[in-house]
Amino acid sequence: MAGRMPAESGGHRDALRELTARHGERGGALPAALDRIRASTAAGPEEWAPQVAGEAGLPGAAGLGPATYFADLAAPHGERHVRVCTATACFAARGGRHLGEAEEALGAAVGHVDAAGRTSLQGVRCLGYCYAGPAALDGTRVRAGHDLADQLAGRTEPRAPGIPAADTTGAPVLLAGVVLGEPAWDVWRRAVTGVRPDDVREEVAASGLRGRGGAGFPVAAKWTAVAGGQDPVVVANGDEGDPGSYADRLLMEEDPARVLAGLALACFACGARHGIVLVRSEYPRATVRLRREVERATEAGDLAPSVEDAGPQPFVEILEGAGSYVAGEETALIARLEGARGVARPRPPYPTDHGLWDAPTVVNNVETLAAVPWIIRHGGAAHARRGVPGESGTKLVCLSERFARPGAYEIELGTTVREIVTRYGGGLKDGRDLVALQIGGPLGGFLAGNALDVPLTSRALADRGAALGHAGLVAFDADTDPRELLRHVWEFATDESCGACSPCRVGTRRGLRLAHDRGAPGEAYERLARLMGEASLCAFGRRVPAAVRSLARAYGDALAGWDR
Repeated sequence: MAGRMPAESGGHRDALRELTARHGERGGALPAALDRIRASTAAGPEEWAPQVAGEAGLPGAAGLGPATYFADLAAPHGERHVRVCTATACFAARGGRHLGEAEEALGAAVGHVDAAGRTSLQGVRCLGYCYAGPAALDGTRVRAGHDLADQLAGRTEPRAPGIPAADTTGAPVLLAGVVLGEPAWDVWRRAVTGVRPDDVREEVAASGLRGRGGAGFPVAAKWTAVAGGQDPVVVANGDEGDPGSYADRLLMEEDPARVLAGLALACFACGARHGIVLVRSEYPRATVRLRREVERATEAGDLAPSVEDAGPQPFVEILEGAGSYVAGEETALIARLEGARGVARPRPPYPTDHGLWDAPTVVNNVETLAAVPWIIRHGGAAHARRGVPGESGTKLVCLSERFARPGAYEIELGTTVREIVTRYGGGLKDGRDLVALQIGGPLGGFLAGNALDVPLTSRALADRGAALGHAGLVAFDADTDPRELLRHVWEFATDESCGACSPCRVGTRRGLRLAHDRGAPGEAYERLARLMGEASLCAFGRRVPAAVRSLARAYGDALAGWDR
């Protein structure tokens, strides 16, 4: 596939694609090569990235670009490398104090190596332990809990609590394997031997299934767009970046067979011989579990051992991200897979026309694909009866550490936020009052604690200025300073902006400067918010002002002037 010559795609010219296409598969191996070298040296990327690119027959800039862009590659690494979560749920758990405590315990500042050159500390968002934060990865070993600093210092025993998961529907779609032990590969085997790709697409169309990664695009429409195309590819997006959500991690770790069977069904429906799962580097256990399941499924004959051997059974590979929120956006994700910086690309052309190495490409979220085996087993009509008209099915909702009963709950879409918070979450710990609730990550939105009578649907939340996103719910009590939370949102936006467009790149920095001023932001912010919302290249930049606006409404007078 890397041997294509995609110099022109609907008028869009990509120099890196041209270069890597000239060198066959070597260009596609660039991300893995950069990852290997980073893990073996404490030197900065300027010392090794150009050489890695040169060995692939590429100019030095082709290696230096991604190596200085992705956080995992750019961050200094000591012999002991610790990644501490700075995302919203961990921020709420300790008011952000855990970061300074971790620095003191390790003797290293965030973004630096200690004086002895042995221990390095990197701030990341997020590790998927929102239910038990604050959390850190010590190498690949998890540490989580309010005594995080003591665990890192070896003063207390390390803890890595599993994800509490429960079904509230009586007939789980996504947790069918986790809760009921229902197998998934048997659905795939019956489909590949007994039905046509058209039949699979028709059932998914009848189900009303929409993408669960945030955009909510009809799944069957994506599949139909690539069916019949030349060498289409299906990518499972496991680069779940929304702080507050750990649904994808739960599925990849605890039921990898369901994720892979869903991917196989998607490949079958699209006529794709090649499937890819991109897993965030912050989920090392998920990578291990998926790779182990791929090996088992290949030995069982459910998956092909190579692209050349693929037919109805696709070849599936598991690849890792390198630390970037925006790389979860489908065009940025494709850029990562091709070895480039994970920045958003202009659309059109759309990935379904010109995606990975210019092939027609479908990108589906992990949770989306995990619903497909149930739909094929029970029928599209059965799924369409779940949820509400226009937004059918169920959703995994993740509750943060501040709740009395944190964990992942499968709920019917349309369930009110209040019922989720009170009935399933049990309210907040120690009977504390809920002041504000974040839904769908930092760019999703906020609701006031007394304004929760809203159905959990994309449409209803949009009417309140919020967004469903991955449906992570992060609770804030009176201990959180709204001004500190405002700065936290702008810091996240500034750090995670891919920089591809100036409205977002410059706008997030100006927003952060305004957030550090205790006064009202004034007319300058109104103009900034309007420009970002209208002119940003992707949804990241466009959503930042809306998220800040919803935060201001949730806190009222405390954030006067930011609700514009």
